[in-house]
Amino acid sequence: MSAPDEMPAPADEVSGELRQETMIINMGPQHPSTHGVLRLLLELDGEQVIACQPIIGYLHTGIEKNTEYRTWQQGVVYVTRADYLSPFFNELAYCLAVERLLGIEAPSRAQVLRVMFCELNRISSHLVYLATGGLELGAISVMLYGFREREVILDIFEAATGLRMNHAYVRIGGVVMDLPDDGEDKIRSFLEMMPGRIGEYEALLAANPIWVQRNSGVGYLSAEDCLALGVTGPILRAAGVPADLRKDEPYSGYETYDFDVVTREEADAYARFAVRIEEMRQSLRIVAQCLERLREPGPVMVEDPKVAWPAKLPLWVDRNAKLYVGGFAGWLDDFRFGGVHTGDTVTMPEGVKLTGKAAYKIHFLGGRLNPAEHSVAQTIGIEHAGRVTTIEISPNGTMQQVETEVAPVNAKPEDKNVVPDKAKKE
Repeated sequence: MSAPDEMPAPADEVSGELRQETMIINMGPQHPSTHGVLRLLLELDGEQVIACQPIIGYLHTGIEKNTEYRTWQQGVVYVTRADYLSPFFNELAYCLAVERLLGIEAPSRAQVLRVMFCELNRISSHLVYLATGGLELGAISVMLYGFREREVILDIFEAATGLRMNHAYVRIGGVVMDLPDDGEDKIRSFLEMMPGRIGEYEALLAANPIWVQRNSGVGYLSAEDCLALGVTGPILRAAGVPADLRKDEPYSGYETYDFDVVTREEADAYARFAVRIEEMRQSLRIVAQCLERLREPGPVMVEDPKVAWPAKLPLWVDRNAKLYVGGFAGWLDDFRFGGVHTGDTVTMPEGVKLTGKAAYKIHFLGGRLNPAEHSVAQTIGIEHAGRVTTIEISPNGTMQQVETEVAPVNAKPEDKNVVPDKAKKE
């Protein structure tokens, strides 16, 4: 598809003379503008943006430094915050890679729960796009409606995980816990309500002349340019490229679900709106299939006590009369890997341009806070365009590849009842 014709030079409506002066303004990084993470230096001619210089680096949560002194299981708490609109996807990408290192696979019920919460999270993320995009283009009602439905999803997340965001629900070996007693009923009610609400969004916007004028033909980015710049997600699919890792490189059983990859050909802002609207419908299809599979009971965490989150907590006393909680002693002492190299990918809700600069770089060190163990370096990273960097977990990226390479170390005792030497010395 060819790019639209270039806009003619702006002219004064009265005299017809070409106007030369433009306005330079800052957009962001305050929260109502670019949500605190981005500053845009804009050159404007009226309402038309004729130049834009993005300035990044305004969001840094210290993830890299914090994870240097945490165990593998504790790392989930940090990566979930890499993208606060898509926390389940960050958790899943990380846990899949560590599970491959360990040579384990989460139970089938846990995998269904992972898929279901990721798809609910995808809808929630798209609703934020729709609500904030509507607000910034003058569609105030859509902003209210989008956040209204998002609240329902966040209520489901809170009921299942205890938190509205940054859940740390997906853990190495499975998930923290099963659904609450009323969890499935809440999700079914949402599935009954949401299709009609998506129809309302379309009725309000799809043929709205202001919405069409401000989106159609705006932000054109061809498929060739998307691929050259490393753009993924709805932006790439809106340019006609049916790229979706859930189909291309399935994980967590996605190959067994029935859903369509949504594409458009226009490659503009309106096409991206249309893609996200239909993707919400496809996510609802997947969530409905997940509920059917949850009729079969089963465990949600592997049985290995060295990996699993300890659900049963017996107490015992060592010879020094110190009290310990069964399960946590071995779990907190971390597990070890030999020399390995692995990777996993997940499809996140939003796309991102990967231009060689990482949004986050994280190094995981072996063991806990112990200088003697710092030689055991365990690094996690993204592979992009055939090149492995240290760790790059992109805040709103569709593709996340987690690569890990560690040096061989001595395995620790497997007996779950053995109190760690460190605890004994204390």
